Amino acid sequence: MTTDLFTALKAKVTGTGRKIVFPEGTDDRILTAASRLATEQVLQPIVLGDEQAVRVRVKAAALGLPLEGVEIVTPRRYGGFDELVSAFVERRKGKVTEETARELLFDENYFGTMLVYTGAADGLVSGAAHSTADTVRPALQIIKTKPGVRKTSGVFIMVRGDEKYVFADCAINIAPNSQDLAEIAVESAQTAKMFGLKPRVALLSFSTKGSASSPETEKVVEAVRLAKEMAPDLILDGEFQFDAAFVPEVAKKKAPDSVIQGDANVFIFPSLEAGNIGYKIAQRLGGFEAVGPILQGLNKPVNDLSRGCSAEDAYKLALITAAQSLGE
Repeated sequence: MTTDLFTALKAKVTGTGRKIVFPEGTDDRILTAASRLATEQVLQPIVLGDEQAVRVRVKAAALGLPLEGVEIVTPRRYGGFDELVSAFVERRKGKVTEETARELLFDENYFGTMLVYTGAADGLVSGAAHSTADTVRPALQIIKTKPGVRKTSGVFIMVRGDEKYVFADCAINIAPNSQDLAEIAVESAQTAKMFGLKPRVALLSFSTKGSASSPETEKVVEAVRLAKEMAPDLILDGEFQFDAAFVPEVAKKKAPDSVIQGDANVFIFPSLEAGNIGYKIAQRLGGFEAVGPILQGLNKPVNDLSRGCSAEDAYKLALITAAQSLGE
């Protein structure tokens, strides 16, 4: 159950002193989540926005939220603002002037991302009032992807009762190539470990082990080869049709020699189109709860809420972000 999933995550991050920054400080849902996190002493929430405006918002909305333990930071009055500007200019390697950097850092998402980059915060949660691009762009420019990873990707944890699976990429890369798919597979395995899974990774296609041949299937075959080079100890294989990756009886017939025998728990889709359709079918027809998207591949965690999110969603994504910042 998702309750058990987040109970475990909460236990994992409580007492670690993680600091998570929320750029959308005047959003009721964010304030509710931040207040709860502080009250429960799970982590240190940093809320961005004019302090008076935040407190007026809490009062005007009659939210009745205690803000003790919530750090409210106003970017324009931040004591280390000049240092952030200098660090940003240096990070962008001459692509922005000091004047442009100063203007950009008045934007809460850029400012919050710089707090993460400089270590003043451990992760960022945004998106309740901003587009995915508004959240992800600063992360790609400032935090950037891990060494050896060219692109960030988005996974969903699919939960139904005691069942847990990882689906990727369902959020970011429209048409990943073989190298992209290999990176997504390896990163998704790391994400699976964070949620208590021993990853068994299947790269999906409309073909199983050469039953069809086309540029689309060959792309996945090459991705499997590259992923095995990148992580030789990882239990990983493909190309698989979904039934061959998930149903033992089908695996025996279609892929009898594979290390995956209908027991995969991490599924890598060949395109964003397939991944997005796949997770929504599992969610709507299969009764799974889709937790995410969780962004992976970045040097430090930044995660994106849906603009239709609830305070509960923001709370849960903060737990995930804090857990990501701890690593394995």
